[in-house]
Amino acid sequence: MNRTFENNNLKTEDNILIDQVLNGNKIALENLIKKHQNWIYNIAIAMVSDHNEAADITQEVLIKLITKLSLFKKESDFRTWLYRIVKNHFLNMKRGKYEAKAISFNEFGEGLDKIPNESFSGNSWEAENKILVKEAKISCMKGMLLCLDREQRMIFIIGELFEFNDNIGSQIMEISKENFRVKLHRAKKQLYNFMDDKCGLINKKNPCRCARKTAGFIKMGFVDPVNLYFQKNVISNINKVIVKKVETYQGELISEYQKIYQEHPFLKSPENLESIKKMLSSNIVKETFNFS
Repeated sequence: MNRTFENNNLKTEDNILIDQVLNGNKIALENLIKKHQNWIYNIAIAMVSDHNEAADITQEVLIKLITKLSLFKKESDFRTWLYRIVKNHFLNMKRGKYEAKAISFNEFGEGLDKIPNESFSGNSWEAENKILVKEAKISCMKGMLLCLDREQRMIFIIGELFEFNDNIGSQIMEISKENFRVKLHRAKKQLYNFMDDKCGLINKKNPCRCARKTAGFIKMGFVDPVNLYFQKNVISNINKVIVKKVETYQGELISEYQKIYQEHPFLKSPENLESIKKMLSSNIVKETFNFS
């Protein structure tokens, strides 16, 4: 499908739903939330690397969506407007458990080195152990993102992971297009240089291998073999749900590192967002949108 046509369809769908909401249609508001909550949830996971925190953040952002919807003037795409709310929320929210202490790439690498290389008992390539290794790989890569500061992380997520072009990215981050490109380049350079120096996923000369570290991740509590967060509620892979950017930045090729990040699962947000259900039934929302 032509991407411009597809983007216009998405914009039209959003605007129709918003008009219906502002005319008192509660179902339209529920549909608008359902349409965007998975995207917010997956950005939150990439930002904080914890599913419980990501669910809480998603609720908080959706509440802001509801309370600020009447302020949307259709001067930009709704998703751009919404992601600006997401950005502001992420940059100003309190630090979660994995952000309690800022960690550098050097410190992250030293931590990886301290995790012993171990083999699973029995056949390490049995199906269940392959799943554990995959969980460890994704958990480790999400952890690497925490070495970027919050602004860098957000720019990397929207620019590299979800491939918003510099026009949209600059609107979301409220900076110039040139500044967005520069900050995205720096974030990618820091992250990918670290991976090229330490991680064995692409550079096979490196000693760090997910299969060797998985048992250590489990012992340290970074991977829960009972609750595999990144293996359940999978809708698709990120690279299959994104709308590809229209332009390619001059001199840049899609790297192998970008590909393995985009192969991460795109997850379904929790259904039990109770605060959203309560908000939809509250007197404030009923009065704001004239819901019966």
